[in-house]
Amino acid sequence: MDYSPPSSTLWSGQAPSPEKSSQILIREYPHRALAIASQSHAIILRHSPTTSEAIANGSLTSVASAHPRAGPDGTASKCMVEFSPASDQLLAGYRPLTPRPIFGTLGLISIGRDAFLCVITQASRVATLRPGETVEKIEAVQFFCLNSADYDDVVAVDPYDVDSDAASVYGQSLGRRDVAVEHPCLELQKLLSNGTFYYSTDFDVTNRMQDRPADAVAFDIDNFDESFLWNSFMIRPLVEFRSRLQQQERDALDASRILTSAIRGFCKSWAIPQTSAPLKTTRTGLPSYLTIISRLSCRRAGTRFNARGIDDDGNVANFVESETVYWSPSGVVFSYAQVRGSVPVFWEQAAGLIPNQQKITITRSVDGTQPAFDKHFAELEQAYGAVHVVNLLSESKPGELELTNLYRFGVRNCPLSQPGEKQSRDRALLRETEYDFHAETKGPQGYEAANQIRRYIERSADGFAYYLAEEADDEGETNGRSSSPKSRRYIVILQQEGVFRTNCLDCLDRTNLIQTIISRMAVESFLGHRGERAASDFWSRHANLWADNGDSLSKIYAGTGALKSSFTRTGKMSIAGAIADFRKSTTRLYYNNFADKYRQNTIDNLLGRLVGQTPVILFDPISDYVSYELQRRSSEFSSNEKINIWVGTFNLNGRTDGINEDLSPWLCPPELGSVQPEIVAVGFQEIVELNPQQIMNSDPSRKQLWEKAIKRTLDRQFSREGDERYVLLRSGQLVGAALCIFVKASSLHNIKNVEGSVKKTGLSGMAGNKGAVAIRLDYANTPICFVTAHLAAGFTNYDERNKDYATIDRGLRFQRNRGIGDHESVIWFGDFNYRVGLGLEKAKELLRQRDLEGMYENDQLNLQMVAGLAFRFYSEARITFMPTYKFDLGRDEYDSSEKARIPAWTDRILRKGTNLRQLCYSSAPLRFSDHRPVYATFECTVNIVNEKLRDKIGREIYDRRKSEVGSDTANLVADDSEDEDLIGYDAIEPGLPPASSDRQKWWLENGKMPRSSISPPKPESPAYQTILNPKRPSNPYTPTEEQDWVNIPRRSESRLSSFSSMSTSPYEHVNHSMLLSSSASNSMPRKTPSYEPSTLPTKLGRLQLNEEAKTAQFDGTPPPPPPRRQTGMNASGPSSSANTAPQLARKPMNTGVPIPPARNGTVASQQRPALKTAPPPVAKKPAHLTAPASPATSTNPSLTSEPTTQSDISKLQQAELLRRFSANRQESTMNKDEDVSRLIAKNSGANHESHHPPQLPQRNGSSANLVAPGRVTPAGAISLVGLAGHDGRPQLPERKAVANSSAQMRPQPPAPRRSQPVDLLGDDGGMEMGGGWEALKPT
Repeated sequence: MDYSPPSSTLWSGQAPSPEKSSQILIREYPHRALAIASQSHAIILRHSPTTSEAIANGSLTSVASAHPRAGPDGTASKCMVEFSPASDQLLAGYRPLTPRPIFGTLGLISIGRDAFLCVITQASRVATLRPGETVEKIEAVQFFCLNSADYDDVVAVDPYDVDSDAASVYGQSLGRRDVAVEHPCLELQKLLSNGTFYYSTDFDVTNRMQDRPADAVAFDIDNFDESFLWNSFMIRPLVEFRSRLQQQERDALDASRILTSAIRGFCKSWAIPQTSAPLKTTRTGLPSYLTIISRLSCRRAGTRFNARGIDDDGNVANFVESETVYWSPSGVVFSYAQVRGSVPVFWEQAAGLIPNQQKITITRSVDGTQPAFDKHFAELEQAYGAVHVVNLLSESKPGELELTNLYRFGVRNCPLSQPGEKQSRDRALLRETEYDFHAETKGPQGYEAANQIRRYIERSADGFAYYLAEEADDEGETNGRSSSPKSRRYIVILQQEGVFRTNCLDCLDRTNLIQTIISRMAVESFLGHRGERAASDFWSRHANLWADNGDSLSKIYAGTGALKSSFTRTGKMSIAGAIADFRKSTTRLYYNNFADKYRQNTIDNLLGRLVGQTPVILFDPISDYVSYELQRRSSEFSSNEKINIWVGTFNLNGRTDGINEDLSPWLCPPELGSVQPEIVAVGFQEIVELNPQQIMNSDPSRKQLWEKAIKRTLDRQFSREGDERYVLLRSGQLVGAALCIFVKASSLHNIKNVEGSVKKTGLSGMAGNKGAVAIRLDYANTPICFVTAHLAAGFTNYDERNKDYATIDRGLRFQRNRGIGDHESVIWFGDFNYRVGLGLEKAKELLRQRDLEGMYENDQLNLQMVAGLAFRFYSEARITFMPTYKFDLGRDEYDSSEKARIPAWTDRILRKGTNLRQLCYSSAPLRFSDHRPVYATFECTVNIVNEKLRDKIGREIYDRRKSEVGSDTANLVADDSEDEDLIGYDAIEPGLPPASSDRQKWWLENGKMPRSSISPPKPESPAYQTILNPKRPSNPYTPTEEQDWVNIPRRSESRLSSFSSMSTSPYEHVNHSMLLSSSASNSMPRKTPSYEPSTLPTKLGRLQLNEEAKTAQFDGTPPPPPPRRQTGMNASGPSSSANTAPQLARKPMNTGVPIPPARNGTVASQQRPALKTAPPPVAKKPAHLTAPASPATSTNPSLTSEPTTQSDISKLQQAELLRRFSANRQESTMNKDEDVSRLIAKNSGANHESHHPPQLPQRNGSSANLVAPGRVTPAGAISLVGLAGHDGRPQLPERKAVANSSAQMRPQPPAPRRSQPVDLLGDDGGMEMGGGWEALKPT
């Protein structure tokens, strides 16, 4: 990494560099939109009201129209968003909204019905953690309204700029307003501009250094810790929008530095000159940096007397994470974190005007407090490891003593503090030290006596260690040629494994002084391990930083600076300091009693916690569509590749004499052949001797020696032409357990998101002599996790080993709260300490016989895995090597000491993942330890995405989709369409489509024809079927109590042929599998005959055979067909059924001419045939319709026939019939009728027999062979050819009689729709409803 010499831009008071700034632009026509434009890209935002808002306004007005401002109603504001490369065309019509640059956005917030964009208008650099990682302090912000220009010239006076924007926006002055308007976000603006908020566009400032990537160049917005992200409510919509972008656009948005993560608390750096730096370096002229960062949690944020104690989610008031960071030009980074927070019990304290007399009230019993107490410390343990509580409350003050007793009770009953042997080892991670600060510092030494706390916490401080990373060289070269220049990157050497939690009553003054001492202890430990000491000038800067930190945190919580800060700075308490403390105490009384209430309301508004407050919703329909399509077409741009992984584990027994030995039998076994693995994962146990002095501390020096030995062996073995050198990717250590990951130099570009973590399980979780070290990485798009572990020892302690595994598997966490099980491939390896459950003699006998199967049958790990008690879903290859424990040093003989340990396979390698295939599993003959090293090789299938091809496909999908939907984006500039007014409007009622326009119609899907499919509901029982209710009004919007569907008994299809076309909508398609083919008659109605099953015709139609069987079992009397639904359409309108023939034009007919008899003469002229129903319009005719009718089904010819079936002719034949009928309509009625009958008989008589169902008796004495006079077909009704009154001959549509013959040749228009209902089953004259459908209601 290259370092530039320090410049003035690194120091406080300097504005951020120009490349970190943007410009905010506005366009007012045709619709108001705001744009944040960086040097390369722009993000455009435009408000879009919802339908409910438009209705409240009285009309669906344009987005740009002003609308009345109302209070919050729970309706979320919607905004369209677009992110694109900046161009003159994109930003045409935009102009600057403010003359000064902006330095990022804090997000969006809605106030009432207005949506506001918050941007940083002034900032100054205050800290440099290391080169490339800077922190800026927010000094001024502004809120710009997205949907209204009313507040554009309402700008609060900027205290940092005499030339305020208040009079410069659009060249307007506040003087043009008669009445001053207060900006709705004024209080938020004051809060964010008070100098307590910080941000960084270089790195994730919400996470401590240990919880983010070691290299400064990495910046992962997805890893924000929302506990410390104070603008999480406002920035969340933009972060969610970012997550929906493609990777290329996402990287561009991150590089634009538009999105900003803001913390609240304190941040400041001191530059340490080279002469005062504790670590010397050969790089002259470069200073070291000492930094303090304090992050105040926003989970239970509030002012002093408004936020006390704990809540039910385990969050405590005034919770702060303070991190001390030191960077040296030698390439060393040190970090140490500690936390403070209110006493974690439910308590309150009312503000009062008398100092130190505010009464403390306990609001919940100890039993009711314990669940929240446990949750709080469980989260601390998961985030930091073991927790050591330092309680500074006084025992002489009754209120504080009561809190101490409750605190002590909670710790004593917390599962984390139980050290019992029967408890799981991961649950004993909580210790407490009670230190009465006031009592300890009353003596002559004063506050200097506080240093005596060191002896109470020294042991835990050594065990917690610290975070340490060092720069290392990457040698990106292959043998024979150089592939890349040498570069430097950070390697994690050590990690912090615990945290101190300090508290007093307010967690301000006493707490800050003790935390200063703890921070100094950690820095001294770091320097001591390197053999260095710091000068007094260094410690003076350290003390001043902590004093400034205390003042800043105290102003946020209590309103004034911290007390005792003069002692923190100088180490002595002066009279001036005492007077300053008295003044601060008095000022606190004013703030706490009169100002904190309003400050609390503003904080809640910023965090989105007010009642009814909703976030702003961002939507980008095109990007969402592209994401879905890319996921569906992932196979087009992704492929699989196979890589080789070598994994090895070795218990070193604390010995170092093997460092200089040849490790190639283990690291480069013969099974590899000429293959050079892409990844080499090496796990060590007992890398140091596990004595009482070592188990509480991790010394990285021994691990570094073994790293050099491994790399030396790999470079020597893979030195052939074309082989590549290995680089150390990352290593980690937990006292004696260590894990080192080496990768080929050419594989580095495929590896990302490398993270490490540790988990202690030794000595009730406080010591690291037992536990695990894990490293995870993404190889291309495949997440892989390596875990090396050293579990509990002892022949019979397999249950403790199971608990250790469960502790590690459940408790070990990486960034984003990822666990071990969240990876596609997982490899566990290490000294698991599972033994073989046999006696010594029996085991040795089996080994002499090389009966490994007999040994393995008694292996404890094998039995525990089979029982599902450990390593569930993991697999182990077949063991073909001898047990690896325990050997005499330097010999191949098993333990010959007095303990005579039984040989066992304690060192194992397990795998999980369908993409892993194990190639070998064996041990190596290295004899300098009492264990033998074990190794395995794997072939791993990884998924590789072609990013260029993916981006190309994504761009094609984006362009095509944009051309389909037009320019309906946030940057719409066309003003000749009403589509813009409707973008973002939701439906008025649930289930209805959104508003439509000339271009976008919900009933047309990309130009497709409108369609609707109606499926009837299931009937109550199989004996019934569901049909449309014929009594429902034709207008679906007419109020009615009639149901849409009714149930009727199932009968033969001939009874239901007229039920299929009852819809009044021309777009409605009725499911004909349930509602059968249509058949209607305009003939004279008849009364229902007596039911005689023997006289019924053979069942015809489209019912399935199994339905016929069901129907045959039903013997109820069927109702007659219902009347056809009347429509308001004319005769030429679309048919209401897909199977209904077009309606013929009406023509007068000679009513005195009798209808000629049928040609076959089988029945009298009063009889009409029951023709077979036409087949449905499907690709294949059902089998039961192609079978010939049986003669046994013919009916008695003496009975009359019910005209309810159609001729079994095709639709083409019917169309031909209609054409001929229309062409010859000038002929006489008799000849025409005879021709039609002859044509039908010709088409149907040869293949079908006529069957004659019983004929209904005529009503009112009507004659069957004459057309009823005065019969008029209602408008919209449909007459079908083929329904005749003679055997084998259709009856023509009825005609009205006219006076002259000229009218007879002219078609008549359809009769107007009658207002009264028409009974198709009643008689022609009276139209009574008696005896018709009204008399037979469906069941």
